[in-house]
Amino acid sequence: MCCGTKVCCFCLCIILVVIAIGMLFGFGVFKHGFHKLKDTVHDYDPTALLLVPEPPATTKPSEPQLEYFTKKMGCIYKDPNAPIESRIKDLLSRMTLKEKIGQMTQIERSVATLTAIKDRCIGSVLSGGGSKPFYKANSADWADMIDGFQNAALESRLGIPMIYGVDAVHGNNNVYGATIFPHNIGLGATRDADLVRRIGEVTSLEVRASGAQYAFAPCVAVSRDPRWGRCYESYSEDTEVVRKMTSLVTGLQGQPPEGHPKGYPFLAGRKNVIACAKHFVGDGGTDYGTNEGNTMTSYDDLERIHMAPYLDCISQGVCTIMASYSSWNGTKLHTHHFLLTKILKEKLGFKGFVISDWEALDRLCVPRGSNYRHCILSTVNAGIDMIMVPFRFELFLEEFMSLVELGEIPMTRIDDAVERILRVKFVAGIFEHPLSDRSLLEVVGCKPHRELARAAVRKSLVLLKNGKDQKIPFLPLDKNAKRILVAGTHADDLGYQCGGWTATWEGKSGRITDGTTILDAIKEVVGSKTEVIYELHPSPETFSGQGLSYAVVAVGEAPYVETGGDDPVLKIPLNGAELVSLVADQVPTLVILITGRPLVLEPWLLEKIDALVVAWLPGSEGHGITDVIFGDYGFLGRLPMTWFKSVDQLPLHIGKQNSYDPLFPFGFGLNYENKGDLN
Repeated sequence: MCCGTKVCCFCLCIILVVIAIGMLFGFGVFKHGFHKLKDTVHDYDPTALLLVPEPPATTKPSEPQLEYFTKKMGCIYKDPNAPIESRIKDLLSRMTLKEKIGQMTQIERSVATLTAIKDRCIGSVLSGGGSKPFYKANSADWADMIDGFQNAALESRLGIPMIYGVDAVHGNNNVYGATIFPHNIGLGATRDADLVRRIGEVTSLEVRASGAQYAFAPCVAVSRDPRWGRCYESYSEDTEVVRKMTSLVTGLQGQPPEGHPKGYPFLAGRKNVIACAKHFVGDGGTDYGTNEGNTMTSYDDLERIHMAPYLDCISQGVCTIMASYSSWNGTKLHTHHFLLTKILKEKLGFKGFVISDWEALDRLCVPRGSNYRHCILSTVNAGIDMIMVPFRFELFLEEFMSLVELGEIPMTRIDDAVERILRVKFVAGIFEHPLSDRSLLEVVGCKPHRELARAAVRKSLVLLKNGKDQKIPFLPLDKNAKRILVAGTHADDLGYQCGGWTATWEGKSGRITDGTTILDAIKEVVGSKTEVIYELHPSPETFSGQGLSYAVVAVGEAPYVETGGDDPVLKIPLNGAELVSLVADQVPTLVILITGRPLVLEPWLLEKIDALVVAWLPGSEGHGITDVIFGDYGFLGRLPMTWFKSVDQLPLHIGKQNSYDPLFPFGFGLNYENKGDLN
C-alpha cells in the first residue's frame, strides 16, 4: 500500500514504464533493437505499432493484416497485387546497408547456417556440383533441407525470402532418381528447339519438386574448339543452332505473354524456375580451347558469334545471366564494365541480375584468393549484382561493407544490384510462395519424363558409318540373332553414360542414379532365344567357337568437368581404340561412341569397324539407343560440331572456310538409306 502522494506518483510512473516496455516487447520493437530501427530509411508510425502486430515472417499474412499494412503503414512490398516496381521501391527504402549487401551474397549450403541466413539477410544459397543433403538424397530430402533454409530467411527482419540455386544442366542432375537428359552437345545434334523447350518444362518441375527455384542453365556458349573441357555444355559450334536451343529458357521459365517488355525478367508460375544464361560472353572461343582462357577477337565477332544467343534469352525474359571466368582480349569478364554494364545492361536492356561464377572473385588475383578487397571492388563496380562467394562469406561481407562506407563502391551501384535481385524474386512469386510444393514430388523421374529423355536420346544419335560396303548396310541390328557380344567400358556404366555434372561435380562411374544402361536395354529388346554375352574386355577365348553374330562395343570418355576436361590430344580414352580393334578383328562390330565432343578417329580404325554411332552423353535412358540401332526408329541426328581429321587442324569449324577439310563436316549424319548428309 502507498503511503503518501509523492510515493503514489512515483509508483504510477513505474507502472506506466513497465506497461510501455511490455507493449514494445509484445509488438516486436525490441525484437530488432532500436539501433536497427534507426538504421532503416523508412520512418515507422509509432501509433501504428500499438494497433496491429506484424505477422510472423514465416507465415503468409491474412487478408486483414495485408490490407492493414498496405493502407495504414504503406507496406507495399507485402502486397502481391501492387506493381512490382512499386514493391521494389518500397522494400529497398526499408533496407539497411547490411541487408542490401546480404541480398547480393550467395553462399554454399555446406556453410549456410540458419543464423547466418537470418541475421545476414543472405539473398541466395546454392549447392555446388555434387553438394547434397546426403548420399542418394531424393527430392523430398532436398525439399526438407531447402525449406529449412527458407524458413530462416523468412525470419529475418524484413522477411525477404532467399532463392536456392542448383546446376540443373541436364535435368535436376544432383538429385537421386531425377530424369537425366542428354548433355547439350547431344541436344544440339537434334536441331529440335521444341524438344529442348519440353526438356526445360520437365526440368523445371523436377527442380521445383526439390524446393529449389533457380537453375544455372542454359549454357549458350558457342564452342569453337573441342579441346575445351566444357565443350559438351555447348549446343554447337554454330551460333544459329545455339540460338535455336535457347528455347530451354522458355521451357524453364514459361512463355512470356505478347507485348512483354524486352529485357524484363519473366516467370510464369510456381512450376517454373529462374533460368540463368551463361557464361557471358565468349567462353567458347578461347585460344586453344583453354577453360577460363582468353578470347582474342574483335567486338564485331564477339557480338556476332558469341553474344547473339543472349539476345534470344533476353527476349524470352531470362531472369539472370552469369559472367564467364574467361577474358576478352586480356580483360577478365568479371571486371569488364564495358561488356557487363554498357553492353549487357544498357545496350541490350537486361533488367534481371548478373551473377558471378563459383569463386570467380578468388580467380581475379595472383596468387589465387589474394587481395580479396580489390576483387570485390572491381567485380561489383563492373556490374556483377550477386556474388557466388561461396564459402568465405563473412570476410566478403566485412570487406564489402567497408568499401561502401568509404565510398569506393557507390550506393547507386548497390541499389541498382539489389533492385535487380528483388525484381527477380518478385517476378518469381517467391514472396507469396517461398516454400516447396510437395505435390510435385510424384512427378520426379516419372514415366512420361523418362519417355521424353528417351526420345531426346533417339533424336541425338548421329550415324557416321553404316557398312563397309555402302550398298550393304550393317544397321539395323537383328533382334533375333543367335548370339551377340556386348563389350566396352561404356556398355554397362550409367555414370559414364551420363557424364560430368551428374550426382557429383565431376561425375563418376557406376550406378549413380536410376536409369538404363546400353547393356540393360539390349537385353530387354532382343528376342527370347538370343544369347547376350557381356565382357568388359573380351579375352581371345571369347571369340573361339562362340558363333557370334555381331558385337556392340561402347567406348568413350570418362566423366570430367571444366578445366579437368581440357584435352590437347583428344584420343579415345581408356584404351578404347585398342579394344575396338581387338573385337573388330574377330566379329562384325558396331561401335557406340559415348563422348562430349569429336575425338580422333584413325583411318585404320574406321576401316575395321562396320558401323559407328555417336551417342554423345545420353543420360539415364539407354533405351533411346537401342530404339534406333535395332531399327524401331531412324537416325535423325546431325553433327553439331565439325569432326576433325587431326588435332593439328584445330580449331576447325564452319567459320574457317579457306581451310575447312574435316573428316566429317558440320551437319553430317547418315540415315538407314545411306543417303549421306541429312542437311
